[in-house]
Parts: sequence; C-alpha cells; structure tokens
Amino acid sequence: MIDAANTPLAGSMGAAPVVYGQSDRPPRGDYSRAHSDYTCTQDYAAYTAQDHDTYHRLYERQSALLPGRASQEFIAALPSLGAKERIPRFEEVNERLFKATGWEIVGVPGLIPEVPFFSLLAQRKFPVTDWIRKPEEFEYIVEPDIFHDLFGHVPLLFNPVIADFIQAYGQGGLKAAELGACEMLSRLYWYTIEFGLIREGEKHGGGLRAYGAGILSSAGELEYSVRSPEPHRIPLELARTMRTLYKIDTYQQTYFVIDSMQQLLDLASVDLKPLYEELRQQPTIGAKELLPGETLLA
Repeated sequence: MIDAANTPLAGSMGAAPVVYGQSDRPPRGDYSRAHSDYTCTQDYAAYTAQDHDTYHRLYERQSALLPGRASQEFIAALPSLGAKERIPRFEEVNERLFKATGWEIVGVPGLIPEVPFFSLLAQRKFPVTDWIRKPEEFEYIVEPDIFHDLFGHVPLLFNPVIADFIQAYGQGGLKAAELGACEMLSRLYWYTIEFGLIREGEKHGGGLRAYGAGILSSAGELEYSVRSPEPHRIPLELARTMRTLYKIDTYQQTYFVIDSMQQLLDLASVDLKPLYEELRQQPTIGAKELLPGETLLA
C-alpha cells in the first residue's frame, strides 16, 4: 500500500526493484515506453488538471504534518522540489539537484528489476515513477507513484551525506546481486531509506523524527512511527537490521533509529561479503521480535 494514510507495500523504494515487491500482481506502468535500462521520458503533457490537483492536495496534506514528526534535514530540503501546486517537471528538479549533489532523477514506468535499479543508483540516478494515482486512490495505492517517489525520496537527495549513502547502496546492491544476498540487503534499505527514524539533537528540538520515504509520504504512519507506543524502536545495528523481517501490509512493528545521517554513510565502508556469510548461518528475526537485552527507545 502506498498512500498518504497507509504504510507502503514492499517494493516502494522509489520505483523499486520488482524483487522487493514480493507481489504476484503485474506492475502497473506502461513498460513499452521504457528504454533498455528501464528509464523513460516524463510525458508531462499527459498529466491532466486532475492529476496536478491530486499531487497538490497530497503535498499540502503531507507537508502540514511534517513539523515535530519529520527530520529537520528533510523539512529543510523539501522546498528544493520546487512546484507544489502542480507535478514538477523532472528537468526543473534536476537543475537544482545536480548542482547540489551531482544526482538526477530519471523517469521509469513503475517497479523495475533489481540490477537495473542498483545500476541507476550507482550512477547517481534515482528512478521516479512518472504516473500519479487516481483520485479514488488518494487514500490507498498498491505501488509507488510519482508523489511517493518525489515527495518521499527526492528531498534528501539534496543532502550530500544521504546522496552518497544511496549511491554506495546501489554499488553494494550490484555486489549483493552477484552474491545472492539481495534479500538481506533489501532489509537495510527498508529500515533506513524507506522506514528509518533518526534521534535528533537538542538544536532541532530533540526526539525521534522520520526520514524514511515510506513514512514521510504516509499521513497515518508519520504520526504512528514517532508517537505511537505500539511499535518497537531500536538503535540501528547492521547485522540486526539485515536479519529482521518487515511488514508489507500494515504499519511497521519495528523501527531502527540512527543518531545522525553520517551513521548511514559509515555503513557504506563495511565489507558486507563476510557478513552475508555470517547471516546465512543465523535465523531471521520476526518483525516485532525482541532479542534478549535489547534497548528500546521511548
């Protein structure tokens, strides 16, 4: 589910790879438009007035919910998207984004296979689904659309640390594909870039805030993730995170918390090959399972 009120279904990684979708339903987009690398040109003239209105209403609702719930880095970067009363043109976003971090967004028809997805990230190209949900899907959509990808993911690409981490993730994904370890690596993406929380310092008001796109584009999970007493919130540790299963049809039952964006980039320097071998010998951990002695954050 990807929406402004419900948590996304697995496969929401910014026009995510199909392998993460774990869905037997066919992807929604028109793949006849795609090039060999699965990218396509944004057909801006195809958007209707209703499409632009849907984007604007989603943007207004989500942005009003951000204070006190979203990370300050995200809030500060959001205006870089530009237009909010209409769907932004990708080339306009790219003018600002490339100057800021050397990234660009590229259109895709929807979910794409894992290796092309990783390859694009490794080239500092972020795939963005170019179609938008229908008005009757305002509260619920099965797979990522342009609002989820643009609003949820792209602002933090203006942050140099996150920009470098996502490129490193793409490079690591290509290695993981060769090692048959994509499922383990996908859990890291899920619990950081999609559903990550950060514990901010006092200069930003302190407390837990969301930086994951799946949370930031969901009205319901944005409140739930940072304020509900129900889910577990655990300091992020690499092996623990990569062993943990996640929910694809409800709000998350566990969130992993970082103390800074730099903490994510530091993970990129870890040699994951021996870790993959180690994790293959260990059982997975349930979505709400706690290990003995684990610390929960309030």
